[in-house]
Amino acid sequence: MKITVIDDDKLVALSLKTILESTGHISVEAMGSSGAEAIELYRKHQPDVILMDIRMEGMTGIEAGEKILSEFPDAKILYLTTFSDDEYIVKALNMGAKGYILKQDFEGISPALEAVMNGQSVFGSAIMTKLPELMKPHEEYNFAAHGINEKEKEIMELVAEGLSNKEIASKLFLSEGTVRNYLSVLLEKLCLRDRTQLAVYYYTEVKA
Repeated sequence: MKITVIDDDKLVALSLKTILESTGHISVEAMGSSGAEAIELYRKHQPDVILMDIRMEGMTGIEAGEKILSEFPDAKILYLTTFSDDEYIVKALNMGAKGYILKQDFEGISPALEAVMNGQSVFGSAIMTKLPELMKPHEEYNFAAHGINEKEKEIMELVAEGLSNKEIASKLFLSEGTVRNYLSVLLEKLCLRDRTQLAVYYYTEVKA
């Protein structure tokens, strides 16, 4: 797996490079220390995953991520930060980031990269516990008004819970292909890009 590391603390970036390359299957192709460098390096290397800090001088990791995704919609961005501010969590989720984990969880970084590489979204437990705090009561969501049937509703809920297509298929007694089809239709109906945005939509619009 080829990744790019962006962190304005060069010592942290070098430490991450050492830790990740010690696994034997992760190669740090490039390192940068700013949001602007993140964009340039992504264009040049187009890594499998870009591991990026949030708070950096000038352009933040969120701003850089938005620019990268506007140019490369399939880019996989995993945010690694010491901050767990609600504002950053919401922005990272809404923009289509594949993960947001805290730097303190060194042991979880490599598995998180693997998960993101395999198409999953990864949010550390400290992040997930904050999602309910971001929810505020409002009128009950009208699924019918959005053309969402009962099966699609079930799949949306399970995606929001973090289940994979295989796990959803098993739980609902469907084939993985059928689950993928339902998911594609759901994304199209709600004008969303991927399952991460669907999960965010569920928490911010359906359960909020």
